[in-house]
Amino acid sequence: MTTPIASDADLAAAIAEGAGRILLELQRCGLFEAKALGAAGDQVAQAFIAAALKTHRPDDAVLSEEAAADESRLASSRVWIVDPLDGTREYSERRSDWAVHVALSVDGHPQTGAVALPGLDLVLRTDAPAALPAAPAGAPRMLVSRTRPAPQAVSVAEKLKAELVPMGSAGAKAMAVLRGEAEIYLHAGGQYEWDSCAPVAVALAAGLHVSRIDGSPCRYNAADPYMPDLLVCRPELAQRVLEAVGQDA
Repeated sequence: MTTPIASDADLAAAIAEGAGRILLELQRCGLFEAKALGAAGDQVAQAFIAAALKTHRPDDAVLSEEAAADESRLASSRVWIVDPLDGTREYSERRSDWAVHVALSVDGHPQTGAVALPGLDLVLRTDAPAALPAAPAGAPRMLVSRTRPAPQAVSVAEKLKAELVPMGSAGAKAMAVLRGEAEIYLHAGGQYEWDSCAPVAVALAAGLHVSRIDGSPCRYNAADPYMPDLLVCRPELAQRVLEAVGQDA
């Protein structure tokens, strides 16, 4: 008999960690190469997450990158927003900068979430926020896409005299700020709600500044899940970054 998981935070972490373990085993089995591995990972992780949520939160709505859109979610207060495999390219290349995102949005707010970084054997979660490491001296480091850095992010980095740090998935980049590997993650190249909901929930719980690049809060479960931009940074840098973004507009 399945034991119910009462805590949303425990459920998010268990699902993210479980999906990550499955994805690692899929990598190791040796049956798939390159694009086929990424496609298989998306499919298998989606099936696992969907089944877990149906078992433990059958009355909640779900928005997932890998599932057909269900407009009934718009009438729901509680919506799980998931990306079963964030950074499919990095996963298929057997890099470590990919993630699993599992978040619960309540009335549009990213309330609870977990981001698994299976390649690093880490799960970061909202109910156990990591302490921010001390900020290093010198120029700030800004995370950007390793394959297609957004021109606006590059321009802002130049204004801040920031060092660019290329990295894969959105979740990996947001969590790199939390882990002290960089100080700023600025994205202006287009994303969807599943790309950011879990990382935003975890980053907010840890005390980072999180907003859209105009300074407005991130809201979720919109009719159109497209979310074009995001800023995650150390709180003491937020005003400088937002001012630089404004100068670039």
